[in-house]
Amino acid sequence: MTLRADLFFSFRSPYSYLAVGRYRKMAQAYDLKIALRVVLPIAIRDPDILFSGNPNAGRYIFIDAARSAQMLGIPYRWPRPDPVVQDLATRAIASEQPHIYRLSRLGEAAERRGQGLAFADEVSRLIWSGDVDGWNEGDHLAGAAERAGLDLRELDDDVRDHSGDLDAGIAANHQALEAAGHWGVPTLVFQGEPFFGQDRIAMVQWRMQQHGLTQR
Repeated sequence: MTLRADLFFSFRSPYSYLAVGRYRKMAQAYDLKIALRVVLPIAIRDPDILFSGNPNAGRYIFIDAARSAQMLGIPYRWPRPDPVVQDLATRAIASEQPHIYRLSRLGEAAERRGQGLAFADEVSRLIWSGDVDGWNEGDHLAGAAERAGLDLRELDDDVRDHSGDLDAGIAANHQALEAAGHWGVPTLVFQGEPFFGQDRIAMVQWRMQQHGLTQR
Protein backbone atom coordinates (compact mmCIF):
# COMPACT_ATOMS: atom_id res chain seq x y z
CA MET A 1 0.00 0.00 0.00
CA THR A 2 1.35 3.38 -1.00
CA LEU A 3 1.77 5.70 1.97
CA ARG A 4 1.10 9.41 1.49
CA ALA A 5 2.45 12.51 3.19
CA ASP A 6 2.61 16.27 2.66
CA LEU A 7 5.85 18.27 2.77
CA PHE A 8 5.36 21.93 3.62
CA PHE A 9 8.26 23.76 2.02
CA SER A 10 9.64 27.23 1.28
CA PHE A 11 12.20 28.13 -1.36
CA ARG A 12 13.77 30.63 1.07
CA SER A 13 14.28 28.16 3.91
CA PRO A 14 17.79 26.67 4.17
CA TYR A 15 16.37 23.82 6.24
CA SER A 16 13.82 23.08 3.52
CA TYR A 17 16.73 22.76 1.12
CA LEU A 18 18.56 20.41 3.48
CA ALA A 19 15.44 18.24 3.77
CA VAL A 20 13.86 18.10 0.33
CA GLY A 21 16.51 16.03 -1.45
CA ARG A 22 16.50 13.45 1.32
CA TYR A 23 12.71 13.21 1.24
CA ARG A 24 12.90 12.83 -2.54
CA LYS A 25 15.31 9.90 -2.12
CA MET A 26 12.97 8.36 0.45
CA ALA A 27 10.04 8.60 -1.95
CA GLN A 28 12.17 6.98 -4.66
CA ALA A 29 13.28 4.14 -2.41
CA TYR A 30 9.95 3.36 -0.75
CA ASP A 31 6.32 2.91 -1.76
CA LEU A 32 5.62 6.47 -0.72
CA LYS A 33 4.10 9.57 -2.31
CA ILE A 34 5.13 12.91 -0.84
CA ALA A 35 3.11 15.89 -2.07
CA LEU A 36 4.88 19.24 -2.15
CA ARG A 37 2.93 21.94 -0.31
CA VAL A 38 4.64 25.24 -1.09
CA VAL A 39 4.21 28.07 1.41
CA LEU A 40 5.56 31.57 1.31
CA PRO A 41 8.44 32.19 3.71
CA ILE A 42 7.46 33.67 7.02
CA ALA A 43 9.32 36.86 6.11
CA ILE A 44 6.60 37.41 3.51
CA ARG A 45 3.48 35.83 4.98
CA ASP A 46 3.89 37.01 8.58
CA PRO A 47 6.87 39.35 9.13
CA ASP A 48 5.51 40.38 12.53
CA ILE A 49 6.27 36.87 13.81
CA LEU A 50 9.68 36.93 12.18
CA PHE A 51 10.67 40.19 13.85
CA SER A 52 9.06 39.67 17.27
CA GLY A 53 11.54 37.09 18.51
CA ASN A 54 15.06 37.33 19.81
CA PRO A 55 17.38 39.18 17.40
CA ASN A 56 19.92 36.38 17.83
CA ALA A 57 17.60 34.03 15.93
CA GLY A 58 18.78 35.14 12.49
CA ARG A 59 22.45 34.77 13.38
CA TYR A 60 21.81 31.34 14.84
CA ILE A 61 20.05 30.16 11.67
CA PHE A 62 23.01 31.28 9.56
CA ILE A 63 25.42 29.34 11.77
CA ASP A 64 23.27 26.27 12.27
CA ALA A 65 22.23 25.83 8.64
CA ALA A 66 25.85 25.97 7.51
CA ARG A 67 27.08 23.44 10.05
CA SER A 68 24.08 21.15 9.43
CA ALA A 69 24.93 21.14 5.74
CA GLN A 70 28.57 20.42 6.54
CA MET A 71 27.63 17.52 8.80
CA LEU A 72 25.30 16.08 6.15
CA GLY A 73 27.79 16.57 3.32
CA ILE A 74 25.37 18.78 1.38
CA PRO A 75 26.84 21.72 -0.59
CA TYR A 76 25.61 25.00 0.88
CA ARG A 77 25.96 28.75 0.60
CA TRP A 78 23.52 31.57 1.29
CA PRO A 79 21.87 32.32 -2.07
CA ARG A 80 23.01 34.94 -4.54
CA PRO A 81 20.51 36.50 -4.93
CA ASP A 82 18.42 35.84 -1.86
CA PRO A 83 14.97 34.55 -2.90
CA VAL A 84 13.54 37.23 -0.58
CA VAL A 85 14.78 40.76 -1.14
CA GLN A 86 15.68 41.83 2.37
CA ASP A 87 18.22 44.03 4.11
CA LEU A 88 19.81 41.45 6.41
CA ALA A 89 21.34 44.16 8.59
CA THR A 90 18.05 45.94 9.34
CA ARG A 91 15.80 42.95 8.51
CA ALA A 92 13.63 45.25 6.36
CA ILE A 93 11.64 43.43 3.68
CA ALA A 94 11.50 45.15 0.28
CA SER A 95 8.10 45.98 -1.14
CA GLU A 96 9.09 44.53 -4.51
CA GLN A 97 9.74 40.78 -4.47
CA PRO A 98 10.69 39.59 -7.97
CA HIS A 99 11.83 36.08 -6.97
CA ILE A 100 9.85 34.44 -4.19
CA TYR A 101 6.37 34.78 -5.70
CA ARG A 102 7.55 33.37 -9.02
CA LEU A 103 9.38 30.49 -7.34
CA SER A 104 6.42 29.64 -5.13
CA ARG A 105 3.98 29.70 -8.04
CA LEU A 106 6.32 27.58 -10.14
CA GLY A 107 6.52 25.06 -7.30
CA GLU A 108 2.74 24.91 -7.03
CA ALA A 109 2.44 24.47 -10.79
CA ALA A 110 5.06 21.71 -10.72
CA GLU A 111 3.17 19.84 -8.01
CA ARG A 112 0.00 20.01 -10.09
CA ARG A 113 1.97 18.28 -12.85
CA GLY A 114 3.05 15.53 -10.43
CA GLN A 115 6.68 16.65 -10.15
CA GLY A 116 6.62 19.02 -7.20
CA LEU A 117 9.15 17.22 -5.03
CA ALA A 118 11.61 16.79 -7.90
CA PHE A 119 11.23 20.44 -8.94
CA ALA A 120 11.73 21.72 -5.40
CA ASP A 121 14.83 19.57 -5.00
CA GLU A 122 16.44 20.63 -8.27
CA VAL A 123 15.64 24.32 -7.85
CA SER A 124 16.75 24.32 -4.21
CA ARG A 125 20.09 22.84 -5.20
CA LEU A 126 20.45 25.57 -7.80
CA ILE A 127 19.67 28.30 -5.27
CA TRP A 128 21.47 26.98 -2.19
CA SER A 129 24.39 24.80 -3.28
CA GLY A 130 26.70 27.69 -4.13
CA ASP A 131 27.46 26.26 -7.56
CA VAL A 132 26.24 29.37 -9.36
CA ASP A 133 25.74 33.06 -8.79
CA GLY A 134 22.67 34.55 -10.41
CA TRP A 135 20.57 31.40 -10.23
CA ASN A 136 17.68 33.52 -11.58
CA GLU A 137 19.55 34.45 -14.76
CA GLY A 138 20.22 32.68 -18.05
CA ASP A 139 19.04 29.11 -18.40
CA HIS A 140 19.74 27.97 -14.83
CA LEU A 141 16.08 27.59 -13.82
CA ALA A 142 15.23 25.99 -17.16
CA GLY A 143 17.94 23.40 -16.56
CA ALA A 144 16.65 22.66 -13.06
CA ALA A 145 13.11 22.25 -14.38
CA GLU A 146 14.35 19.93 -17.13
CA ARG A 147 16.17 17.76 -14.59
CA ALA A 148 12.84 17.46 -12.77
CA GLY A 149 11.14 16.34 -15.97
CA LEU A 150 9.43 19.67 -16.63
CA ASP A 151 9.49 22.51 -19.14
CA LEU A 152 10.07 25.92 -17.55
CA ARG A 153 8.27 27.70 -20.39
CA GLU A 154 5.14 25.69 -19.71
CA LEU A 155 5.38 26.40 -15.99
CA ASP A 156 5.90 30.11 -16.62
CA ASP A 157 2.85 30.06 -18.90
CA ASP A 158 0.86 28.61 -15.99
CA VAL A 159 2.19 31.33 -13.69
CA ARG A 160 1.24 34.03 -16.20
CA ASP A 161 -2.19 32.68 -17.03
CA HIS A 162 -3.28 31.17 -13.71
CA SER A 163 -1.47 33.14 -11.00
CA GLY A 164 -4.68 33.69 -9.02
CA ASP A 165 -5.46 29.98 -8.91
CA LEU A 166 -1.86 29.12 -7.99
CA ASP A 167 -1.90 31.74 -5.23
CA ALA A 168 -5.13 30.24 -3.91
CA GLY A 169 -3.41 26.86 -3.76
CA ILE A 170 -0.49 28.34 -1.85
CA ALA A 171 -2.90 30.05 0.57
CA ALA A 172 -4.63 26.70 1.10
CA ASN A 173 -1.24 25.21 1.91
CA HIS A 174 -0.75 27.89 4.59
CA GLN A 175 -4.08 26.94 6.12
CA ALA A 176 -3.29 23.22 5.96
CA LEU A 177 0.02 23.78 7.73
CA GLU A 178 -1.72 25.67 10.51
CA ALA A 179 -4.41 22.98 10.72
CA ALA A 180 -1.69 20.33 11.07
CA GLY A 181 -0.43 22.12 14.16
CA HIS A 182 2.67 23.95 12.93
CA TRP A 183 3.81 27.16 11.28
CA GLY A 184 7.38 26.50 10.14
CA VAL A 185 9.14 24.66 7.35
CA PRO A 186 10.13 22.09 6.49
CA THR A 187 7.23 20.25 8.09
CA LEU A 188 6.21 16.82 6.87
CA VAL A 189 2.69 15.77 7.84
CA PHE A 190 1.91 12.06 7.91
CA GLN A 191 -1.36 10.63 9.19
CA GLY A 192 -2.14 14.06 10.65
CA GLU A 193 1.10 14.17 12.63
CA PRO A 194 3.56 17.03 11.94
CA PHE A 195 7.32 16.48 11.91
CA PHE A 196 9.15 19.82 11.85
CA GLY A 197 12.73 20.28 10.77
CA GLN A 198 15.38 18.73 8.56
CA ASP A 199 16.51 16.64 11.55
CA ARG A 200 13.23 14.68 11.82
CA ILE A 201 13.62 12.56 8.68
CA ALA A 202 14.77 9.44 10.52
CA MET A 203 11.84 9.83 12.89
CA VAL A 204 9.45 10.20 9.95
CA GLN A 205 10.78 6.98 8.45
CA TRP A 206 10.44 5.19 11.79
CA ARG A 207 6.81 6.32 12.08
CA MET A 208 6.04 5.31 8.52
CA GLN A 209 7.54 1.89 9.09
CA GLN A 210 5.01 1.44 11.88
CA HIS A 211 2.35 1.98 9.19
CA GLY A 212 3.81 -0.54 6.77
CA LEU A 213 6.37 1.46 4.78
CA THR A 214 7.95 -0.90 2.24
CA GLN A 215 10.81 -0.59 -0.19
CA ARG A 216 10.02 -0.38 -3.89
